[in-house]
Amino acid sequence: MALFASLFLAGCATTPAGDESRDPLERYNRAMYAFNEKVDNYVMKPLAKGYQAVTPAFVDRGVTNFFNNLDDVTNLVNNLLQFKPGAALSDLGRITLNTSLGLFGLVDVASAFQLEKHDEDFGQTLGYWGIASGPYLVLPFWGPSTVRDTFGLGGDYFTEPYTYVEDRNTRYELFALEAIDTRADLLAASRILERSTFDPYAFLRDAYLQQRRNQVFDGNPPPEPDEEFLFDDEFDDGDAE
Repeated sequence: MALFASLFLAGCATTPAGDESRDPLERYNRAMYAFNEKVDNYVMKPLAKGYQAVTPAFVDRGVTNFFNNLDDVTNLVNNLLQFKPGAALSDLGRITLNTSLGLFGLVDVASAFQLEKHDEDFGQTLGYWGIASGPYLVLPFWGPSTVRDTFGLGGDYFTEPYTYVEDRNTRYELFALEAIDTRADLLAASRILERSTFDPYAFLRDAYLQQRRNQVFDGNPPPEPDEEFLFDDEFDDGDAE
């Protein structure tokens, strides 16, 4: 769902590779995409609309800021792993200011001090160290991913601060609140997608793969795709043994 925001703010473009090389699991992926759409339409979207209807705008903004502050911990770890000391210092400054002066992250004080907000995760870190993306993969409930980014989710889990909250119910409640808050923030973007006439599955796939490539190369990817998919031999039509 978080993909929607960048799609309509940054615009869309297509990736140069063919569908077969990018999406060898298309039959499965389309089935999983349809499943996720039903979950969104019957569960997530109604919850997001209800949340938006009863939550004052300043409270909604505060909840979003709170979870953004937690996400800065993941940004910090991954910037360190990618040897980006300047970005890591910015992340540390954001966490310090927003947690203290910003009332545990409810107010984004750090942006007023011009400390840049980053968007890093372990999938990008694996890409930084040369791990190819692998085939496109739609995960149940989660949505667009790749083989590499799916493995990266494990690292993201262990850098999420509320993972270490001892009370299990509180952990689940925080996870649910973040998911609903994120979906509520993206209702307008999803309405644009619903009104369009193109194939939404193909659009999201192409946009996701392009976005992830741009993120791995910090907005400056090589002019031509130079990554080989992981496990190409497994999807080769030849008689490899």
